[in-house]
Amino acid sequence: MTASPNGQESLYQEAVADYGPALARLARGYEPDAQKCEDLVQEIHLALWLSLRSFNGRCSLRTWAYRVAHNTAVSHVTRRRGKAARLVSLDDLADEPSTPPSAEEDLGLVRRRLLELLQTLAPADRQVILLYLEDVDAASIAEIVGLSPGNVATKIHRIKKLLSRRFHAGVRHGA
Repeated sequence: MTASPNGQESLYQEAVADYGPALARLARGYEPDAQKCEDLVQEIHLALWLSLRSFNGRCSLRTWAYRVAHNTAVSHVTRRRGKAARLVSLDDLADEPSTPPSAEEDLGLVRRRLLELLQTLAPADRQVILLYLEDVDAASIAEIVGLSPGNVATKIHRIKKLLSRRFHAGVRHGA
Protein backbone atom coordinates (compact mmCIF):
# COMPACT_ATOMS: atom_id res chain seq x y z
CA MET A 1 0.00 0.00 0.00
CA THR A 2 1.46 3.32 -1.03
CA ALA A 3 0.22 6.87 -0.70
CA SER A 4 -1.38 8.58 -3.67
CA PRO A 5 0.19 11.90 -4.73
CA ASN A 6 -2.54 13.78 -2.83
CA GLY A 7 -2.13 11.47 0.16
CA GLN A 8 1.63 11.92 0.00
CA GLU A 9 1.26 15.71 0.05
CA SER A 10 -1.27 15.52 2.89
CA LEU A 11 1.02 13.29 4.97
CA TYR A 12 3.95 15.60 4.26
CA GLN A 13 1.99 18.68 5.36
CA GLU A 14 0.91 16.87 8.53
CA ALA A 15 4.48 15.78 9.29
CA VAL A 16 5.86 19.28 8.75
CA ALA A 17 3.15 20.86 10.88
CA ASP A 18 3.68 18.40 13.71
CA TYR A 19 7.45 17.77 13.53
CA GLY A 20 8.99 20.55 11.42
CA PRO A 21 10.62 22.44 14.32
CA ALA A 22 11.98 19.19 15.77
CA LEU A 23 13.45 18.24 12.40
CA ALA A 24 15.18 21.64 12.19
CA ARG A 25 16.64 21.17 15.70
CA LEU A 26 17.76 17.70 14.70
CA ALA A 27 19.59 19.17 11.69
CA ARG A 28 21.37 21.67 13.97
CA GLY A 29 22.50 18.73 16.08
CA TYR A 30 24.20 17.20 13.05
CA GLU A 31 25.46 20.29 11.18
CA PRO A 32 27.17 23.20 12.96
CA ASP A 33 27.54 25.43 9.89
CA ALA A 34 24.37 27.56 9.52
CA GLN A 35 24.35 27.53 5.70
CA LYS A 36 25.00 23.80 5.50
CA CYS A 37 22.39 23.24 8.19
CA GLU A 38 19.79 24.96 5.99
CA ASP A 39 20.83 22.65 3.16
CA LEU A 40 20.47 19.66 5.47
CA VAL A 41 16.97 20.77 6.52
CA GLN A 42 16.02 20.96 2.84
CA GLU A 43 17.54 17.50 2.24
CA ILE A 44 15.50 16.15 5.15
CA HIS A 45 12.29 17.67 3.83
CA LEU A 46 12.90 16.33 0.33
CA ALA A 47 13.75 12.87 1.65
CA LEU A 48 10.66 12.91 3.86
CA TRP A 49 8.37 13.98 1.02
CA LEU A 50 9.80 11.35 -1.33
CA SER A 51 9.66 8.63 1.31
CA LEU A 52 5.99 9.21 2.04
CA ARG A 53 5.13 7.57 -1.31
CA SER A 54 5.89 4.26 0.37
CA PHE A 55 4.55 5.07 3.86
CA ASN A 56 2.21 2.22 4.75
CA GLY A 57 1.22 3.08 8.31
CA ARG A 58 3.04 0.17 9.97
CA CYS A 59 4.61 2.76 12.28
CA SER A 60 3.48 6.19 13.33
CA LEU A 61 4.08 9.21 11.10
CA ARG A 62 6.31 10.57 13.87
CA THR A 63 8.50 7.46 13.87
CA TRP A 64 8.68 7.55 10.07
CA ALA A 65 9.62 11.25 9.98
CA TYR A 66 12.36 10.81 12.59
CA ARG A 67 13.78 7.73 10.84
CA VAL A 68 13.95 9.53 7.53
CA ALA A 69 15.44 12.66 9.13
CA HIS A 70 18.10 10.79 11.05
CA ASN A 71 19.04 8.60 8.11
CA THR A 72 19.36 11.69 5.93
CA ALA A 73 21.41 13.52 8.56
CA VAL A 74 23.73 10.55 9.11
CA SER A 75 24.29 10.30 5.35
CA HIS A 76 25.02 14.03 5.30
CA VAL A 77 27.60 13.71 8.08
CA THR A 78 29.19 10.67 6.48
CA ARG A 79 29.47 12.38 3.08
CA ARG A 80 30.77 15.62 4.58
CA ARG A 81 33.26 14.29 7.07
CA GLY A 82 34.18 10.88 5.79
CA LYS A 83 36.42 8.84 8.01
CA ALA A 84 38.83 11.67 8.79
CA ALA A 85 36.76 13.29 11.54
CA ARG A 86 37.33 12.25 15.14
CA LEU A 87 33.99 11.02 16.40
CA VAL A 88 33.59 9.88 19.97
CA SER A 89 32.15 6.49 20.82
CA LEU A 90 30.67 5.64 24.17
CA ASP A 91 33.71 3.48 24.82
CA ASP A 92 35.74 6.70 25.08
CA LEU A 93 34.28 7.54 28.48
CA ALA A 94 36.91 9.35 30.49
CA ASP A 95 37.45 9.03 34.22
CA GLU A 96 37.49 12.78 34.75
CA PRO A 97 35.45 14.03 37.70
CA SER A 98 32.61 16.34 36.78
CA THR A 99 31.60 19.52 38.55
CA PRO A 100 28.24 21.24 38.25
CA PRO A 101 28.11 24.39 36.09
CA SER A 102 28.19 27.71 37.88
CA ALA A 103 25.11 29.94 37.97
CA GLU A 104 27.01 32.63 36.05
CA GLU A 105 27.44 30.56 32.88
CA ASP A 106 25.77 32.11 29.90
CA LEU A 107 22.90 29.93 28.66
CA GLY A 108 23.79 30.65 25.01
CA LEU A 109 27.37 29.56 25.61
CA VAL A 110 26.13 26.41 27.31
CA ARG A 111 23.86 25.59 24.35
CA ARG A 112 26.64 26.19 21.83
CA ARG A 113 29.02 24.00 23.82
CA LEU A 114 26.43 21.23 24.05
CA LEU A 115 25.84 21.36 20.29
CA GLU A 116 29.60 21.17 19.70
CA LEU A 117 29.79 18.11 21.94
CA LEU A 118 26.79 16.48 20.27
CA GLN A 119 28.45 16.89 16.90
CA THR A 120 31.47 14.90 18.08
CA LEU A 121 29.36 11.84 18.87
CA ALA A 122 29.19 8.94 16.47
CA PRO A 123 26.02 9.23 14.35
CA ALA A 124 24.24 6.31 16.05
CA ASP A 125 24.84 7.78 19.51
CA ARG A 126 23.92 11.26 18.30
CA GLN A 127 20.66 9.92 16.92
CA VAL A 128 19.68 8.42 20.28
CA ILE A 129 20.52 11.49 22.36
CA LEU A 130 18.90 13.96 19.94
CA LEU A 131 15.67 11.98 20.09
CA TYR A 132 15.94 11.90 23.89
CA LEU A 133 16.42 15.68 23.94
CA GLU A 134 13.23 15.97 21.86
CA ASP A 135 11.39 14.15 24.69
CA VAL A 136 10.89 11.00 22.64
CA ASP A 137 10.40 8.07 25.01
CA ALA A 138 12.78 5.09 25.06
CA ALA A 139 10.26 2.73 23.43
CA SER A 140 9.75 5.14 20.52
CA ILE A 141 13.50 5.75 20.19
CA ALA A 142 13.98 1.98 20.10
CA GLU A 143 11.43 1.69 17.29
CA ILE A 144 13.10 4.51 15.33
CA VAL A 145 16.70 3.31 15.66
CA GLY A 146 16.11 -0.44 15.75
CA LEU A 147 17.39 -1.18 19.25
CA SER A 148 15.69 -2.66 22.30
CA PRO A 149 14.22 -0.16 24.81
CA GLY A 150 16.68 -1.44 27.44
CA ASN A 151 19.62 -0.83 25.13
CA VAL A 152 18.31 2.68 24.39
CA ALA A 153 18.01 3.46 28.11
CA THR A 154 21.58 2.26 28.70
CA LYS A 155 22.90 4.30 25.77
CA ILE A 156 21.11 7.42 27.01
CA HIS A 157 22.64 7.02 30.45
CA ARG A 158 26.13 6.51 29.04
CA ILE A 159 25.83 9.38 26.55
CA LYS A 160 24.62 11.78 29.25
CA LYS A 161 27.56 10.76 31.42
CA LEU A 162 29.99 11.25 28.54
CA LEU A 163 28.54 14.64 27.59
CA SER A 164 28.59 15.81 31.20
CA ARG A 165 32.23 14.86 31.65
CA ARG A 166 33.30 16.42 28.37
CA PHE A 167 31.25 19.56 29.01
CA HIS A 168 32.75 20.13 32.43
CA ALA A 169 36.25 19.28 31.23
CA GLY A 170 35.85 21.91 28.50
CA VAL A 171 34.59 24.48 31.02
CA ARG A 172 37.63 23.85 33.23
CA HIS A 173 39.96 24.19 30.25
CA GLY A 174 38.28 27.29 28.85
CA ALA A 175 36.74 25.59 25.80
